[in-house]
Amino acid sequence: MSTVYLTEITKQFGSVTAVKNLDLTIQEGEFFTFLGPSGCGKTTTLRMIAGFYYPTTGKVKFNERDMTKVAPEKRNTGMVFQNYALFPHMTVFENVAFGLKVRKLKKSVIKEKVTDVLKKVRLDQFIDRQVSQLSGGQQQRVALARALVIEPDILLLDEPLSNLDARLRDEMRTEILRLQREYGITMVYVTHDQVEALSMSDRIAVFNTGECQQVGTPTEIYNEPVNDFVAKFIGETNLLPVTFEKDVDDQSVYYSETMGDSFYVNKTDLNIARHQEVDQLSISIRPEVIHISEGIIEGKNVYQGKVSLVQFTGEAVHTYVKINETVTIKATDLNRGPKTYLKEGSQVNVYIPEDQVRIVPQSGSDQ
Repeated sequence: MSTVYLTEITKQFGSVTAVKNLDLTIQEGEFFTFLGPSGCGKTTTLRMIAGFYYPTTGKVKFNERDMTKVAPEKRNTGMVFQNYALFPHMTVFENVAFGLKVRKLKKSVIKEKVTDVLKKVRLDQFIDRQVSQLSGGQQQRVALARALVIEPDILLLDEPLSNLDARLRDEMRTEILRLQREYGITMVYVTHDQVEALSMSDRIAVFNTGECQQVGTPTEIYNEPVNDFVAKFIGETNLLPVTFEKDVDDQSVYYSETMGDSFYVNKTDLNIARHQEVDQLSISIRPEVIHISEGIIEGKNVYQGKVSLVQFTGEAVHTYVKINETVTIKATDLNRGPKTYLKEGSQVNVYIPEDQVRIVPQSGSDQ
């Protein structure tokens, strides 16, 4: 296993800066995810760790060893690609054994290692089958086995589940996490899927337009976004521009021009992100924290509106409440049965808890 140090990394392709001034440490044995939209720099960063790209400036180190300009085959990293990159004319055994044969290991050692890793990915019964005869999920496991069998210090995965259907993705998330825990390997995972990132990672780096916006645990990223881009990219949120009005005891008051009303927010680091006085601000309100009732709600941050849409998704119910001509708030609750669903057109009161919102600076991103 290795700790990965990325120091002042910048990667340019001609006049395009794909990654800018990246400083990042990935700890030994950590499941670390690069998350962001297409073209944000996450795959470019992964490829610099693998050695497929060299940084324009900066250093890549594994433990104390400088790997910045070391060839990919000398880095002892395993790579799982989005399209699996398997050999369709070979059997499962031959595909998994390929890297070991390149290393010129004895046949008996190869057989032992391949058999062992196929048991761990639960494919030992398919050892002699052509990979072209396997399902997508099984092919993904072959690709994982081929990367793991060489006993890499770091395993790199580039959107490995994007070609699978929803149910298979769920299964493979669990499988990949199980294998990472079993091997105790340093794993770097690239995805644009928030659920994958939140459910699998020890820590996440959120990228946008070539820059790392925030690094943290899944709960930190979700509950304490540093700006409006992170707030709206991770999960769902109601995001409204606000301006600071005043402090009242242990709360701050922010005015929303689009709402035509004010929000009271607890004056804590959890509720108010670090920002400069010149920054433009937004309030991030997660749908699951909002309370809606046809009855009277007493207290601060209570607003009147009309239910404009109710969406049933099975496990959850999304209720959209139109506050005025320009603002519609989305609220989410667990499905508690048809009697609890609000009717479209109902007049309701909306309560937004002062301790469950977050004031964030605007990043200027239109993503």
